Amino acid sequence: MLKLDDVTIKFDAITAVNSVSMEIATNEVVGLVGPNGAGKTTLFNAISGLVRPTSGQIFFNSTNILKAPLHTRARMGIGRSFQIPQPMHELTVRENLLVAQRFGTGKLVPSKVDEILAFLNLADKAQRNAATELSLTELKALEVGKALATAPKLLLLDEVLAGLETTGKRSFMNMLMDLHKKYELGILIIEHDIETISTLCSRVCVLNFGKLIADGTPNEVFRDPQVINSYTGGANA
Repeated sequence: MLKLDDVTIKFDAITAVNSVSMEIATNEVVGLVGPNGAGKTTLFNAISGLVRPTSGQIFFNSTNILKAPLHTRARMGIGRSFQIPQPMHELTVRENLLVAQRFGTGKLVPSKVDEILAFLNLADKAQRNAATELSLTELKALEVGKALATAPKLLLLDEVLAGLETTGKRSFMNMLMDLHKKYELGILIIEHDIETISTLCSRVCVLNFGKLIADGTPNEVFRDPQVINSYTGGANA
């Protein structure tokens, strides 16, 4: 479904992503991990269209999307969330999803939005001000909901569990597992929590200083000495 071919992203003299090649198959759940500053979010920005790679190619369902604008990628089926929730101010929770749906699909289907709200346990908050009346967990769920409203085939999740306490993380992780089954979509998730990645993902890709240093099952990757040294600071995962 998604193929990155030798993608490099430079900002002046800084190489944020260095010759990364990887593939995500249809309906696959893949973790993207690495230390802070490894290039994970920059890679997400390149896939979703916020950043243009310096070199390399990006294909989605065999179509080269390197020069495609954000709305075109969204309507092709690439949805994403952001690490820091970005609700649309002065809009209700439901209106946030309707705007996202219109952007991502080109049409409004309110019944689909209501289905997503119910799935995310946000139905009772549908008329609340999204920017001022939600808890952190609810804001994280809203981020996922906005991405779902675009009807994605591939969902890019950028640290959606960050800031949640342990019980909240596990509850959110279970929701993501149910989401994958219900909506039958691929997921590429950035996450630092090893338990979450190991439970959710069949594959893990590791970035360090912009380079892909490992790609395999969670068990293989988190036992790789190179990964342990770079990502876990030498601790045995």
